[in-house]
Amino acid sequence: MRRTDYLKASPPMFQSRLLDRFTRVHPVVPVLIYAPVIVLMLVLAVDRDGWWDTFGLVLVGYVVWTLFEYWLHRIVFHFEPEDGIGARVHWMIHGVHHDHPNDPLRLVMPPAASIPLAIVVVGAIFLIAGAVHGPAVAAGFLIGYLIYDEIHYALHHHNPTTRFGKRLRELHMRHHFQDDEKGFGISAPYWDVVFRTFSRRDEAR
Repeated sequence: MRRTDYLKASPPMFQSRLLDRFTRVHPVVPVLIYAPVIVLMLVLAVDRDGWWDTFGLVLVGYVVWTLFEYWLHRIVFHFEPEDGIGARVHWMIHGVHHDHPNDPLRLVMPPAASIPLAIVVVGAIFLIAGAVHGPAVAAGFLIGYLIYDEIHYALHHHNPTTRFGKRLRELHMRHHFQDDEKGFGISAPYWDVVFRTFSRRDEAR
């Protein structure tokens, strides 16, 4: 098998074809699921908090997402037990993506994983921010998640034409093919600078 074909063709996660189908997701699926939720949250936020407060709190929620993205990727996705059930779980969560990074149906988070996680996080946001401010913060968080998922797909399957897009793609490809212990911020690489995990071109192992 050619290397390009290998990078695209990830094996089944489950013997059941039905179960395995839930692990393969078209990139439009997160948009269809979360865009209506975001709109609802924004409508509630403006009604409860007004336009200007909503705008500021959405930005807060977005920043919270970028930190969540960085630490989820660094701590959870790259926790790599060497054998046993832990190794299997890691491969299912993230290892398969590093083994076959160009599989177009394994580049966004499956709803079976993202929906429970979103419920927990949004619930925590409402507990902390309250019913008045919670919708705006939650909207910002979910907007950040959608941006992340779609950027991640685009970095693997499109050639960016903007300077910013090319830079994001370069940094993410370094994470895949140069040093997977650096470059954890996909949509927000500035956190790698802050937490000293920024990947540089001359640091190949």
